[in-house]
Amino acid sequence: MNNSTQTKDGEQPVLGASPCWGFCWNGLGVMPTNNSGMQIGYLCGKYPNRLGWLISPDGWRKPPTWMPYSLDNGAFGAWLHKKEWDEGKFLQLLERARMHFPPLWVVVPDVVMDKDATLAKWECWSKVIKSLLPSTPLAFAVQDGITKEDVPENAEVVFIGGSTEWKWKHLRMWTASFPRVHVARVNSERMLWMADEAGAESCDGTGWMRGGEERIEELERYLRLSTGGDKRKQMIMEAIL
Repeated sequence: MNNSTQTKDGEQPVLGASPCWGFCWNGLGVMPTNNSGMQIGYLCGKYPNRLGWLISPDGWRKPPTWMPYSLDNGAFGAWLHKKEWDEGKFLQLLERARMHFPPLWVVVPDVVMDKDATLAKWECWSKVIKSLLPSTPLAFAVQDGITKEDVPENAEVVFIGGSTEWKWKHLRMWTASFPRVHVARVNSERMLWMADEAGAESCDGTGWMRGGEERIEELERYLRLSTGGDKRKQMIMEAIL
């Protein structure tokens, strides 16, 4: 790969090299979506290898070298707001990441609540992403009705989308079947413990910065208690769940 392309600042990007390469979460990784505020930076320093960023096409900000990050495709946000998914913005996000250190993984474009269309999108977009970020693992977004047999062989991460009821009902099946599972839309302390107890690798959520100090306190309490040792963690989970 040609590493001679310059950034706008005149720097020489080292494409394909990542300070997060070989990164390993120290427990369930929590990835607040599109949030790089001071509070997240503080918690990231206090609880190493527990937090990261999930960045969508509308939320790019240059991650510092100590912050692991992944890329969302923006399909759920478009669906939620009844808008057309913007292919151009997603390609722009990939290009920006290409000029930085690679993300932990990229969610291949999917179609919310549509199994067949999601599988069709994978056939096209998995190749596009690999052409731009060849060293980056691909995440397959599962929807209602998708089975473990439907997961493409070249998917390295299973991203649990779909409806809320379906997601939590089938989460244990996914974590029992695949080594790397990410849970979408985890926005409460109880949901954090549910994802943790099920054995997920990581999760994301947009709500942690929208509920004031109380929401941040919930996140901090989960991080503090879940790093308190296996016996203590089990006691907390039994009390909450």
